[in-house]
Amino acid sequence: MSLEASQLKGGYRDRPIIKNLNLQIRSGEWLSLVGANGSGKSTLLKLLCRILPTSQGRVLLNGKAIHTQPTHEVARQLAMLPQQSPIPAGLTVQQFVSWGRTPHQPWWQWSLDAAGQKQVDLAIAQTQLQNYRDRPLERLSGGERQRAFLALALAQAPQVLLLDEPTTYLDLRYQLELLELLKQLKQHQGLTLVTVLHDINLAARYSDRIAMLCEGHLWAVGTPAEVLTPANLRQVFAIEATPIQTPIGLQICALGATPNSRASPDVLATNPHP
Repeated sequence: MSLEASQLKGGYRDRPIIKNLNLQIRSGEWLSLVGANGSGKSTLLKLLCRILPTSQGRVLLNGKAIHTQPTHEVARQLAMLPQQSPIPAGLTVQQFVSWGRTPHQPWWQWSLDAAGQKQVDLAIAQTQLQNYRDRPLERLSGGERQRAFLALALAQAPQVLLLDEPTTYLDLRYQLELLELLKQLKQHQGLTLVTVLHDINLAARYSDRIAMLCEGHLWAVGTPAEVLTPANLRQVFAIEATPIQTPIGLQICALGATPNSRASPDVLATNPHP
């Protein structure tokens, strides 16, 4: 299940954030979006899942324009885990995760069929929430809530999963637990993952490819080693850094800030990397 953006442009009202962006996400890969604050990472994710409308270009899900497909058809194939989600009051984990089956049921059917209940049970098991299924959402910790929202998305049985900063507000242990879970889902179920990650070392550790954004443009895309170079980090993040090899693979050691070196519009227009 591939996801592709072609000449994509969009943002908020009259203020375009993403500008003429082309990007192809391959089936079964983990692609992470990185960039400085305000570079357009979350906006791009919202355009890819049609939370935001495009002002130019199109998004193709498995070769079909996503904005012209029925909502329930898209939701059967693609799920989105937003950065911040309101906590519904009065719902247990079991009830909340069951909402994920809505795209697969007729509007008049309230109770889950056997296949739907099996998928909900699987999603709860995959996120290790079996002991919490009867607990109200508001009584969960931050890490447990994040797993509940992931279980909701998994109950949709999507082939593509988009996650906007899924490790926000989680301590390091829960960050690693969540990303390891996503890694297992990718490996065992062939799930295609697109994540926005602030931590470039987590992106380097878990991603097959990285797309680096700068002021709404795609600055570079490729393997972590191809993208997280000292030159790219200097231009996009305004830092001096060096890549180092560790027992978990490539990691980036930040040496210091270079406040005046971030890419200018002229550099963006001529950048050869994408």
